[in-house]
Amino acid sequence: MIRRTSATASGPSRRGFLTGSAAAAGVVVGAAGGATVARAAEPEATTDTTGLNGARTASFHGAHQAGVTSSPGAHGTFVTFDLVEGSTRDDLRRLMRLWTDDARRLMAGDGALADTEPELASAPAGLTITVGWGRAAALLADESQVPSWLGPLPAFSIDALEDRWSDGDLLVMIHADDPTTVSHATRMIVKDATSLATERWRQTGFRQAYGSHASGTTMRNLFGQVDGTTNPPTAADEFAARVWIEDGWLAGGTSLVLRRIRMDMATWDEADRVGRENAMGRTLDTGAPLTGTAEHDEPDFEAVNERGFPIISDVAHIRRARPDDPSRRIVRLAYNYDEPARGGDDAEVGLLFGSLQADVDAQFVPIQERLAEADLLNVWTTPVGSAVFAILPGCAEDGFLGDTLLA
Repeated sequence: MIRRTSATASGPSRRGFLTGSAAAAGVVVGAAGGATVARAAEPEATTDTTGLNGARTASFHGAHQAGVTSSPGAHGTFVTFDLVEGSTRDDLRRLMRLWTDDARRLMAGDGALADTEPELASAPAGLTITVGWGRAAALLADESQVPSWLGPLPAFSIDALEDRWSDGDLLVMIHADDPTTVSHATRMIVKDATSLATERWRQTGFRQAYGSHASGTTMRNLFGQVDGTTNPPTAADEFAARVWIEDGWLAGGTSLVLRRIRMDMATWDEADRVGRENAMGRTLDTGAPLTGTAEHDEPDFEAVNERGFPIISDVAHIRRARPDDPSRRIVRLAYNYDEPARGGDDAEVGLLFGSLQADVDAQFVPIQERLAEADLLNVWTTPVGSAVFAILPGCAEDGFLGDTLLA
């Protein structure tokens, strides 16, 4: 029992709590009578291994960057940077070496060099860090090697682009199934760019959480539609034909178009289910084309109803977005976003629509031109951001990202 002085006759002293002597002895002081009470034993920590995903890693080294070949993480951050004024080719090489070292360590579940919070890197959860160049970075590396498609897209009639979501000299995509992992990796990447590049914009998005659906289930956007049904498996020949650049310093790399597409949920809510499905050309429940019964059925664009009208409208999204020539198709890499109102901005819901392809001019631009000309989804969507990047090839263990042009 702890003796109480006259100053503490009505309760335990503040000093008693601060010294922690009672806690150290495993007792609690009674508020009225000062009696000691044994503390209940603390429960032992247990690990639920069902679906545990934190230790999963993606290989950093290889012919291609893992962020293109791996399944997208549930959480994604896209960060772009502008090179500081007066940057040199040597500066770009130094930054690529820094980011390469960061990526290989963090993707393996290790802290980055001089990481003050390495514990936050210990559960990579499939982390991938993918680096791309905008036109300015490619010009700095070697102006004679810049692809014709690397730069701003042509103007489309449906665009309402904002500078705060567009362009950039450098891109880093950071994806994983754990948002803490993504946040920490982003901080390391931004910190190591200090003095070499300044952050231009950052966009974050999400997909279905790991374990909430069977592996391989197509994600849904916030209109409730399946998004990415026609993507081939990454190991398929069709994927390689659509995505990989075969020649030059970008051999083994690809291109990324990132479009920030705002969704008007209020007017979407006013549309009935039939109208929504006709706009897309697919059913909402299964994602099947209106001429089929399962998500991956091939749509029949020639099928008509009893009145002779096309079952899939001429201006349905899946018809306008689908080139007849398979070599002109793209691979989608999409993330939802849902941002609250801040300052003078309204709340905003939408899609970070990524398009991977070997040639932007030959694949993406013709599709986007058809969509801008006539697509029923344009009633509810508005592109407000746009950027194009060359996604660098992978690198060997003794190399670094961009070494095919900078080494």
